[in-house]
Amino acid sequence: MGGLSIWHWIIVGAVVFILFGGKFKISDVMGDVAKGIKAFKKGMTEDDAADGVKETPKTLQHQAAEQADREKSSETKKI
Repeated sequence: MGGLSIWHWIIVGAVVFILFGGKFKISDVMGDVAKGIKAFKKGMTEDDAADGVKETPKTLQHQAAEQADREKSSETKKI
């Protein structure tokens, strides 16, 4: 009864492989995770900066006032 089954050995082998060997070392994996988080944060700040440049939606009253201003300016140009 006290022995380890095949599943225990597979899990132990995977942990040892991740910690000590192969391409997937803990330091490499954590470095990649950190790079991903930094890229995500940078992308979020760029999106926020781009959103600030966009024009805010205007109400119908503002649109009507702008149209009236344009008409007045075109009338003064004709005179």
